[in-house]
Amino acid sequence: MTSNAESGHASGNGSVGVSGPTRSLWLRLLLLSSAAGAGAIILTGIPAVIMNGAEGILSSTFGGLLVMLFFAISLLVGHFMGRNNPSGAIGMFVATYFVKVVGFAVVLFALGAPPWLHGRWFLIGAVATVVLWQAAEIYGFSKSRLQIYNDPEAKEVRDV
Repeated sequence: MTSNAESGHASGNGSVGVSGPTRSLWLRLLLLSSAAGAGAIILTGIPAVIMNGAEGILSSTFGGLLVMLFFAISLLVGHFMGRNNPSGAIGMFVATYFVKVVGFAVVLFALGAPPWLHGRWFLIGAVATVVLWQAAEIYGFSKSRLQIYNDPEAKEVRDV
């Protein structure tokens, strides 16, 4: 209880609400991070189109979208695995990470670089998207409410 002598909001008799765990944490993170990734693509696309035209904006957009796809797969795995098997979600994250790295590497090496790809803008778009995506994920995790301990079980009262 605060004193009315202190600066700030005075204590009242209002009830304090209970906040439960965050619903659909992974999908909320996906939405938040996707918005940040789209912002990174737009921010890198503006100078890319000014400096290198269509080639620059296509390259920065491709780099950003590739990063977004890479990270979105993990969040979707977390959503579906975390719901059914929370303790197995971390193992699936690790397995998914290796499959993604190998899969993306195989696809990129098999397809090669398209003739319109501008390497510098591809890299700038990808790095900017990684930075903003990760910042959004950290922010989203910091605002989430995760239950660490189980709720206490109700004790039975017996008449003796």
